Amino acid sequence: MEEYFPLVDETGAVVGKATRKVCHSGTFLLHPVVHLHVFNSQGCLYLQKRAMNKDVQPGKWDTSVGGHIDLGETVEQALFREAAEELGLSGFNPVFLFQYTHRSSVEQELVYTHYTVFDGPLIADPTEIEEGRFWTQEEIIQHLGSGVFTPNFEAEIERVFNLCPTS
Repeated sequence: MEEYFPLVDETGAVVGKATRKVCHSGTFLLHPVVHLHVFNSQGCLYLQKRAMNKDVQPGKWDTSVGGHIDLGETVEQALFREAAEELGLSGFNPVFLFQYTHRSSVEQELVYTHYTVFDGPLIADPTEIEEGRFWTQEEIIQHLGSGVFTPNFEAEIERVFNLCPTS
């Protein structure tokens, strides 16, 4: 069954729908996604290494939680659904940081970026995530520009560090 994404304008208002395949084929149709940066109380940031079967940026380290907003779903619903699916994460308090438009070589996304502080267990879904671990801010900064992170992660992480009181 085909997966449909909402198409949005720059404010996030839904203006249509398209399949995942169409959205990821270089059409640059703007579709919404959520990002959740999960810090622990020591200020380290959990990153996930994307599974090799992902259609965008396989094998790269990325945001703690990231995923598309489904057709008919709110930002908050998508954030909690993706956190549960990818990391088994529930019972957390997300804090909205900012939204921005990110354009890659194959797609264009309206990204809603959040963070939370969480010290409980995280269980990475092996179908989505090859591995996951907490990184220090220094480790992340040291690896920027080296090709280990997704371009989307690199586009937002310094802004996240500047806005989060935990980092």
